[in-house]
Amino acid sequence: MSLYEIFDQDFKKALKARDEVWTSVLRMLKTVIKNKEVELRRKLDEPELVALVKSQAKQRGDSIFHFEKGGRDDLVRREQAELAILEGYLPRQLGQEELERAAAEVIGELGASSAKDTGRVMKEFMGRHGGQADGKAASEVIRRMLSGH
Repeated sequence: MSLYEIFDQDFKKALKARDEVWTSVLRMLKTVIKNKEVELRRKLDEPELVALVKSQAKQRGDSIFHFEKGGRDDLVRREQAELAILEGYLPRQLGQEELERAAAEVIGELGASSAKDTGRVMKEFMGRHGGQADGKAASEVIRRMLSGH
């Protein structure tokens, strides 16, 4: 089942359950998707949908950080609830050990040996595991492995 279908089914469930947070998150997602499709003048594919959900989740994470700094616990709770819903639509993320194993595999296959190879390794790594790994965490692991630490 495609993410489009999952969003539609879940939207109907959220409406029936009268779950305001779930409904608003899905309504927002549908709007973001529609805007992107209008911009690109085509239907989005699965990786693009995952990337949109990921960017929305990242925005929620950033908002949580700023609301915590501002002492807005009410908004922190709402953003955390929205983030939890968004994360439910993302593929399972690689754990630290899996991330290191996958990075070592790519480094070995490419024969990368120095920090100069970081860009090439990152490109290949994100091509394979982009939906399952945070780019920042992957970059840190790859840089550490290539620098020999």
